[in-house]
Amino acid sequence: MLAKLHRTALAASLTLMLSTVSTFAFAANDIKPATDLGTADNAKTVNVLLVLKLRNQPDLEDYIQQTITPGSRNYHQFLTTAQFASKYGATDAQIAQVQSFLKQQGLTGTVLDNKMAIRASGTLAQFSTAFKTPIHTFVSPDTGRRYHKPTQDLVLPVNISGSVLGATGLNTERKYISHRMQSPKAAQPQPQMNAMARAATAPAAKPSGNPTATGVPGEYTVGDVANLYNINPLYNRGVTGKGSTLAIVTLSNFYPQDAYDYWNGIGLATKPNRITQIHVDGGGAFDDGSGETSLDVEQSGGLAPFADVLVYDAPNAGDSFTNAFMQAVVDNKADTISTSWGLPEIYNFAALNVDGAPVNDTTDVGDLQIWHQILMEAAVQGQSAFAASGDSGAYDTVRGLGYGTTPGTFNAPLTVDSPASDPYMTAAGGTTVPFSYAFRTGPTESIKKERVWAWDYIQDYFDKYVGKGTLDLFSVGGGGGVSVYWRTPLYQLFTQGIKTSEKKQTLAFNTSSGPEVLLQLPGGFYGRNVPDISLNADPETGYIVVSTVDGGVITGYGGTSFVAPQLNGISALLRQSTGHRVGFWNPQVYFLQNIFSYGSWSGFGDIKDGDNWFYKGKQGYDQGSGIGTLNVANLDAYLRAGL
Repeated sequence: MLAKLHRTALAASLTLMLSTVSTFAFAANDIKPATDLGTADNAKTVNVLLVLKLRNQPDLEDYIQQTITPGSRNYHQFLTTAQFASKYGATDAQIAQVQSFLKQQGLTGTVLDNKMAIRASGTLAQFSTAFKTPIHTFVSPDTGRRYHKPTQDLVLPVNISGSVLGATGLNTERKYISHRMQSPKAAQPQPQMNAMARAATAPAAKPSGNPTATGVPGEYTVGDVANLYNINPLYNRGVTGKGSTLAIVTLSNFYPQDAYDYWNGIGLATKPNRITQIHVDGGGAFDDGSGETSLDVEQSGGLAPFADVLVYDAPNAGDSFTNAFMQAVVDNKADTISTSWGLPEIYNFAALNVDGAPVNDTTDVGDLQIWHQILMEAAVQGQSAFAASGDSGAYDTVRGLGYGTTPGTFNAPLTVDSPASDPYMTAAGGTTVPFSYAFRTGPTESIKKERVWAWDYIQDYFDKYVGKGTLDLFSVGGGGGVSVYWRTPLYQLFTQGIKTSEKKQTLAFNTSSGPEVLLQLPGGFYGRNVPDISLNADPETGYIVVSTVDGGVITGYGGTSFVAPQLNGISALLRQSTGHRVGFWNPQVYFLQNIFSYGSWSGFGDIKDGDNWFYKGKQGYDQGSGIGTLNVANLDAYLRAGL
């Protein structure tokens, strides 16, 4: 089955409070700042998106709830982009004022169809003058990467400042992390049998199983996902995603042939010529994130093999991520959207870049608010949205900043990932499915029940059988915890297991004279809990990927970046099965879990074992796995019944 592949390398209101926490303070005296090279290239042409504030937001939140509440007068009456613009976008008068301002600066602006943003094009010099701030070029102290950004807050005329939420495109500093992981080389068995040879000798799939599955942990395919989470009954009814469209929002380019080779290689029949690329802000690069894009398309399109696939790729620089997701929503062609990229939510407060350097300019919680508006538009249009919750367990800053107690290191507070933490995003968490493992010369041990994913079980194994200090895997695992910005949405208020933020959490930088607190996080904050739904994400029980940039066929990959596109593909199947868009998942799945709980007829599997280095799996909701895993056939039956 895999012979074609060549292995060359591895029901309530959604009144969501937007109030922020005002106790954040940032200092970074002992962190090496970026080098300021002075005024940026004034002649450089850039695109800037002026994001406008929504109108009638309480009405919008209520309408979203009605679209997914059976019996409501607006049940499944999703809006078109034009209808959204008419009811909730900026007024013509507001738009005219902003366009007049741009014209006065010698700039022209195009209004997006949702009337939530105006795209303007001009030189850095023009925007510097328009917003009354110098724009300089900087060099990162750790990576040597050059970028430009304003050196002061943007200044807008009084007559439009109340209409503009923010401007994206002038700061190219921030880089996002893709949430995929590979099995640690130290923990890989030696010698490692060729992946294709192992797959060829795998036990034949049971008659009721999926013929594209391998049954080999670390080399699973979408067929194994179908077996694990009861998707096959949909395929048996002819539900393959036909008539559905799914979108991937990503920050690296890729070779579409990778996806076709993957599907062909596992023997999966798919719709031909189904991938369309949309390059936003010039498109993403072919780089170390390209494998992320490949796997996103392979997983989502593999689970929904006859759905159309739109790939929105943008540069991994500054605000292009926001722009790409907005474009996918404004186009409104996709029934369901996923992304596997993100950054710790608190970066928006502490103004830290992924390399730990301070961002001393305009980056603030406005980024979160812009995403929130985009996701509300997606929800009212019936577009389901999924994001990976991260791969640093309960300590989301560790993967970007590291951790430690010696000078030059950061501590690790409990944090969650954004945009997964937004209340209108379905956050995809991770589990480890049952399997047996042995490393080095140690004995074989087994995980017998699906559990929250964290590599503490590997850490414990090495500490016990190999020697303490030989491997450090803290805090690799499925992201989860409590937002300290977004308040608990109503769909979680009646869910057993929802928590408030932990006390005494700080982000600190260790100096020679001791830790310097950069950020004091609020304790006892009634925040949005993540994740929402989890599926297998542990690289040890992970997947085959085809990625030309990474060398071809690679194995032993996982991370919550697999779960987000898998949910995306599942959502595309449900769209065909139900005959309409599913819409915003969270209120629907929490309602079903609260009413029907767990069991053979439930749409969910309870995860009661494991942890993500802090939050333990337990009965009901937990911050390691959310409300648990899916039984897709059962969930489909409930949705078709209008429950």
